[in-house]
Amino acid sequence: MSDLKVAVIIKLEPDFSEGNVSYNADGTLNRAETKSILGPHSAIACQAAFYAKVRFGAWVGVGTMGPPIADAALAQAQAICDADMLHLYSDRSFAGADTLATAETLRAGIAKMDGKMDIVFSGHRASDGETGQTGPQTAWKLGFTFLGHVIDYDVDMDRRVVRAKRLVSLQGFYDIIEEVEAPLPVFIAIDPSYKPHFNTVSQRLAFEKYSQEARTRVANSKQYLKTFNAQELGVDPKLVGLPGSPTIVYKVEKIPKAKASRKAEVIDGSSRDELRRVAAKIHEVLGGMVIK
Repeated sequence: MSDLKVAVIIKLEPDFSEGNVSYNADGTLNRAETKSILGPHSAIACQAAFYAKVRFGAWVGVGTMGPPIADAALAQAQAICDADMLHLYSDRSFAGADTLATAETLRAGIAKMDGKMDIVFSGHRASDGETGQTGPQTAWKLGFTFLGHVIDYDVDMDRRVVRAKRLVSLQGFYDIIEEVEAPLPVFIAIDPSYKPHFNTVSQRLAFEKYSQEARTRVANSKQYLKTFNAQELGVDPKLVGLPGSPTIVYKVEKIPKAKASRKAEVIDGSSRDELRRVAAKIHEVLGGMVIK
């Protein structure tokens, strides 16, 4: 086990695939009536943390702010990254928090983990917020160097520095990769395109070892879970929840479902006439291009 310590902040998010998202009168999410899952971007951040465990034997902790049902998201995260510790920050006073108030709760929670973290990972954004602000704001509150849109990273354990590749966009240019180096501790927001690679035999053996360990741990995830309320975190009530949120939700409106503009037609593949008709239509649409 190396002395590298890694944390991941995740989020329980609405399962938009179900199509049923409920809101309270004040514009906050009604989680009791909305099915929730581990956010997809949070899952990618967990993959990045697992890479640190496989490559460097890192200690991994996962934290989230949410209602008691958020322990399900923590268990899903543990299955991905083989977390050594799970933190749930749950208190009625946290309800209605915007990104800044959430960052304050996460900052206090990360400080409760096993010693000072070297790297904190987050997803690119949350699917129910789309702001991408919680990660940078948490980094600011922690006093960590922030690296966003990271698509690959490595750690020089001797020098205690991170080397990262970032996907950046400039006006008129796309898919520019910037290579940066920063001393630990750092906060890394992982780009959605991130994919870990395990290229050596030792890395693949470690991958199998920790994957098996993750399956064993998640079957008893409650043993790794610690739940903290506001008092136990020691947060200032004025900085969390609605009192600590400068954002005001004026109104929430449902996005109208677009009307279907395409029609499907079933073609009898055994009919030559039908196939000729389809081929003629394709030829017409493609402007007479010759298809080989």
